[in-house]
Amino acid sequence: MFESLPEEVTVYEVGPRDGLQNETVPLGATDKIAFIQALVEAGVKRIEATSFVHPKWIPQLADAEKVCAGLPEAPGVRFSALVPNVKGLERALKTRIHEVAIFLSASESHNKRNIHRTVAESLADYRDVVTQARAAGRGVRGYVSTVFGCPYEGAVDPRAVVRLVGELKALGVDEVSLGDTIGVATPAEVYTLSKQLVRDFGAKSLALHLHNTRGTALANVVAGLEAGIRVFDSTAGGLGGCPYAPGASGNLASEDLVYMLHGMGIRTGIDLVKLTRASKALEPLLGHALESNVVRSLSMHVSRPAEDGQDPAQGSFIPDPDSRRQKSGADVIALEKPQASKNIVTTFNQ
Repeated sequence: MFESLPEEVTVYEVGPRDGLQNETVPLGATDKIAFIQALVEAGVKRIEATSFVHPKWIPQLADAEKVCAGLPEAPGVRFSALVPNVKGLERALKTRIHEVAIFLSASESHNKRNIHRTVAESLADYRDVVTQARAAGRGVRGYVSTVFGCPYEGAVDPRAVVRLVGELKALGVDEVSLGDTIGVATPAEVYTLSKQLVRDFGAKSLALHLHNTRGTALANVVAGLEAGIRVFDSTAGGLGGCPYAPGASGNLASEDLVYMLHGMGIRTGIDLVKLTRASKALEPLLGHALESNVVRSLSMHVSRPAEDGQDPAQGSFIPDPDSRRQKSGADVIALEKPQASKNIVTTFNQ
């Protein structure tokens, strides 16, 4: 285990869309743009900015055009948006969005509840969306929800997931994001399915979108890494969930993901302190604290001003992926046991 970790992983930030769409207090376009700007300044390179779903279904994102008009000019950063159909695509193509995302479920019941179509009907509808998006020079991402379990049907057959990924790739989708929509997956399941999909379609075609409903998201990331996945979706602060999936609490928090990856010596290109500040700035706007463990633990550091040139985050145990990666083999630490004459020796790999 941990013998073939990648040097770098892509964090796909979906907070401005998947996070904010589930908030009861909608943010204005100006606040959303400021949030996206802060993410860019933190070093995030792939950001899902909004959705072109009809406002009747997702009123929190009714200002998609305004948000896209205010997106920062950021070389190397790719912005994406969700589109439900050709009409939504037409709206997206009038903006500077680099990539559009389509979405469907691995289970029929969730697909019907979410987009009022069977899975087969959704695939047929998306054929024109993908064709027109690619003709316009835009990338296409495909979300598959309920990959590991459905709130209405229970367990989902992995063979159905493999077939669906194959059908999306045949349509011309560049990357398929595999969603643990209700947070029921365990590492063994994630590893087994991810390994097969990487073998069948290649790692560059895949991403994982994990929810932390049962506290297993980070463990599932490690399983995905071991299987060859190199792109992971997350939301700043742990915002969001699926409004059409009962029990689907917050997504994997971007800060928690970045903290763990950096601690494992895996680069993301993201400044963890700046990312945490971007999330903290949302709390007074949303009216509640965010779910991220790292945001909570770093709050006392990142919220205070620098004094005498000292980094306010000093002493907050922020891992440096490059220094971690330079270490190899087993480090032995001798810990003095209280009121004992012998040392406890703990061996671990960093």
